[in-house]
Amino acid sequence: MSERFTLGVNYWPRRKAMRWWSDFDAGEVREEFDLIAELGLHVVRIFLLWDDWQPEPDRVPTQRLRDLEAVLDAAAERDLGIDVTFFTGHMSGPNWVPRWLTSRTAPLPSPRQRVVAGSLVDTSYRNMFHDDQALAAERLLLETVVDAFHDHEGVWMWNLGNEPDLFAKPASATAGRAWVRDMRAVIREIDGVHPVTMGLHADSLLFDNGLRVPDVFAETDRAVMHAYPMYLPLARHPLDPDLVPFSVALTSALAGGVPVLMEEWGGCTAAPGDPSGVQTFDGPDGPYEQFMASEEDLAAYVEAVLPKLVEVGATGAMAWCFADYHESLWNEPPCRDTGHERFFGLVRPDGSLKPHAETLRAFAAEEPEVRPAVRSVAMDVDADAYYRDPSGQAARLYRAFLGEDA
Repeated sequence: MSERFTLGVNYWPRRKAMRWWSDFDAGEVREEFDLIAELGLHVVRIFLLWDDWQPEPDRVPTQRLRDLEAVLDAAAERDLGIDVTFFTGHMSGPNWVPRWLTSRTAPLPSPRQRVVAGSLVDTSYRNMFHDDQALAAERLLLETVVDAFHDHEGVWMWNLGNEPDLFAKPASATAGRAWVRDMRAVIREIDGVHPVTMGLHADSLLFDNGLRVPDVFAETDRAVMHAYPMYLPLARHPLDPDLVPFSVALTSALAGGVPVLMEEWGGCTAAPGDPSGVQTFDGPDGPYEQFMASEEDLAAYVEAVLPKLVEVGATGAMAWCFADYHESLWNEPPCRDTGHERFFGLVRPDGSLKPHAETLRAFAAEEPEVRPAVRSVAMDVDADAYYRDPSGQAARLYRAFLGEDA
């Protein structure tokens, strides 16, 4: 029996962004899920902002569970599945730290901005992969949420994190694999049906960050990857249409040939009518430059990438993200100091559709299916050799993938 090529989107509400859970509105969710369903998408990836979901390490607020039930109900009513992402953690530039995890003395796990209870702070925090209190809290959050909703028809997949190495790194690849194994086991004690994954991004292909692709996906039920050519020196240009499919093919090759979901991809756009180009934004460490695609160029990029993902045997593609953020959020994290994050949406701040949303709708209407890969990465080194020089190996393999001289 053929398998549907999954099309989806990563979701934060356009009027709330990361304030979603602390200012929850079920009507807003239903309204925006209506649009997602109208586009023909199948899956919505959501994020349990860790501080909102565990303001204390030994408590998951009952209200958050009610809110998640409303989200799952809204999804099920529209024939959407939910990819539930725990321990968020890193999101759109800053790291959103549970207040109880902060520390004045612990080594800083990541140099990124820290947000606690909605405000920027300068304190450090303890490492989620090794701190005993954090590990106990993680198990509690998994047990509480999975026990409450493992039978809900709106659940599609459980996800152990969003690019977690940007929040903290395990001390070693062995420790990273053990953490994934242990957390999946917590879920499996309750739910033996829904798949478990972990939201790795291209850094796990380009660096030995303690979360190696073959180790992590040996312990999960699904393999996923996140990739954006505009951020990666490996790309030939900011809208390189082969980089995202290559990332899927390389992930599959490293993980022993398993199929891979492109769980995050897309791009930030310039204002309607403006051409593609580099714009300057104010950042936490001063001005920074960021490529911004014209809306038309991003639509052409999306149109080029989607069939290439089918060619490499991907199981699906989930756009980042649902909405540009409303101007009322632009003076708050993450929009204040990572200004390009305002403009990644399928819809503009006023709720109107960008051209690449229509591109996704048209592709969904074709009812694409998962197919055996006709393009792949020939992995000619073992994992240890690859991770001795992952950036160099990825560059070499990309040239081969493109048919260029190695």
